[in-house]
Amino acid sequence: MTDIPDAAAASRAWTIEDAEERYGLRAWGGGCFRVSDDGHLLVAPRGDDDPSAIIDLYEVVQGLDQRGLATPVLVRLPDLLRKRLGDIRSAFDDAIRGNEFRGGYSCVYPIKVNQQRQLVETIREIGAELGFGLEAGSKPELLAVLGLTRDQHATPIVCNGFKDDEYIETVVLAQKLGRVIYPVIESFGELERLLRHASRYGIRPRIGIRLKPSTAGVGKWAESGGERSKFGLHAPELLAALELLKSRGMADCLKLVHFHVGSQMCDIRQVKTAVSELARVYCELRRLGAGVEVIDIGGGLAVDYDGSNSTWASSMNYSLEEYANDVVYRIGAACNEAGQPHPLIISESGRAMVANSSILIFDILGRTRFRTDPGLAWARGLIAEEETEGRDVPQPVKDLVETWESLIGSPDIAESNLVEAFHDAQQAREEALNLFRLGYLSLPMRAVAERFYWAIGKRAVAISEERNDGGPLPDQLTDLPEHFSDIYFGNFSLFQSLPDSWAIDQVFPVVPLHRLDEKPTRRAIIADITCDSDGKIDRFACTDQRDYAPTLDVHELRVANDGTPTEPYLLGIFLVGAYQEVLGDLHNLFGDTHAVHVALDEDAGWRIDDVIEGDTVRDVLRYVQFNPDELRRSIRQEVEAAVRKNRMSVAESQSLLRFYESGLEGYTYLE
Repeated sequence: MTDIPDAAAASRAWTIEDAEERYGLRAWGGGCFRVSDDGHLLVAPRGDDDPSAIIDLYEVVQGLDQRGLATPVLVRLPDLLRKRLGDIRSAFDDAIRGNEFRGGYSCVYPIKVNQQRQLVETIREIGAELGFGLEAGSKPELLAVLGLTRDQHATPIVCNGFKDDEYIETVVLAQKLGRVIYPVIESFGELERLLRHASRYGIRPRIGIRLKPSTAGVGKWAESGGERSKFGLHAPELLAALELLKSRGMADCLKLVHFHVGSQMCDIRQVKTAVSELARVYCELRRLGAGVEVIDIGGGLAVDYDGSNSTWASSMNYSLEEYANDVVYRIGAACNEAGQPHPLIISESGRAMVANSSILIFDILGRTRFRTDPGLAWARGLIAEEETEGRDVPQPVKDLVETWESLIGSPDIAESNLVEAFHDAQQAREEALNLFRLGYLSLPMRAVAERFYWAIGKRAVAISEERNDGGPLPDQLTDLPEHFSDIYFGNFSLFQSLPDSWAIDQVFPVVPLHRLDEKPTRRAIIADITCDSDGKIDRFACTDQRDYAPTLDVHELRVANDGTPTEPYLLGIFLVGAYQEVLGDLHNLFGDTHAVHVALDEDAGWRIDDVIEGDTVRDVLRYVQFNPDELRRSIRQEVEAAVRKNRMSVAESQSLLRFYESGLEGYTYLE
């Protein structure tokens, strides 16, 4: 019996359709991921529009290896990005036509979501075709955006964040340069500074104002919206700002009204409520004499990370099309009722724009597991030795053996009795551990107790799952699959490449890149190679209306006697294009991974357009103010001293120096 009972599949062969369902490819993949006949994970960047245009991710890794680039590696797929941006454009265009909306739509990319140059340049190029723009949330980001949009003066630029005099002066001068730029006022003081600099340079700025919405967000980012949000003006301050503009004869300069309710709006009801509120604010400002022409609904368009189409924090209970239709309809309806013109709608949907365009790929270095042996022969042998030597077998051990025998002898055991048996095993194990702590139980007998306890737990799960056809376990047993699962060690740093998994328990899809034509027979959590117990993934995407799955279904590693894999086992973590690269840190001095840009190619199927090599050890040491040359010199001096004292031969000293120098120039990950 395998560790993943599957009564439904037991009577038939495993298929690639089973694999696609097991890993939820169609649920979270947007039609862009599928499995080949030989079990490889494929990307179809154009989706159903061109299903023959595919990229085999396993082949990509092999190609990178031939080019001297080892895993871990971040694969960026600009064709996926192009499709996603096009889908957003199409959804809003359809909603505008369907609702007879007389305004327009533009999506601006907040570069804070991922500031990597190659990605932002790709968005700039595609966005120019689609009428999209960019958003800056700080002075450095503004300077980057201005430099990127040379000769693209029609590209809308939205400026958020705290603004000092230098930031505001840069915005004013950018407008004189001909840019379509909206400084969004976050506080009353910013408005006064903007008016001062506008007067100095003789321009009438396109002013945006951010409102604190009464509508709060949901999920992990609920506090980014609502009346206690970090940014924006309350309604009384908004009216005071309008009065100030009127007193300067500049009410017509108030062009944009904006708010932001949350980064990942998982429930469409909150979206509807928030948009309705902002639409009413727009209409009221127009009625009071403001020249508002743009509604910026901020971010919030969610990503269905787990594919459950639910209101869990890592999901969304709506489609892109529903989102666009609700936004356009509610703004249009409010304007029609108030007799106001339809505005240009802007969204700052950064997460939804780029999440699916990057994939982290890494290899598995090894695994640990709770070992059991058929019939528990090893444990029974230790019991026999105990009895042969004239010692009584401790009562907790006897209780565990009895519980095990009851499970083996009663395959039709009732669920209540199954739970009771496991509770008995828990109690007996705890009693055994207490005896060991007090010195009344030997180490061999403790080992026997633990081996029987593991076997009982795994047997209880197997019986329950076979009976429920792989469905949910009884509440009292739900933690057991995770508790008895394998630990697969991945060649990556969670803190560098997947910080949201650690910081906010964000769920990401994890899928093997190959062997998908084989049924997975193990359950595992994924541990990284940092020296930190938090460096693990134990929350996985699932589509069965649970918040997350505690383990991942994986294939048995093919290993040598020492546990070293005899062939690569590659996993991919998907939907990592938003925030993960820019939030990652140098925990344990694991640096940036290699990053490659892989695009469709008519002749070869796919091609590598760009390679950004990952950090070397020398690079990361410099980041934290070490001088690698001084470190090398220090080691050389110590080595020479060891040679003089005959603790090391000259040949050994040179081997160490070569290793040290090679290490400084090498990848920070295991090669």
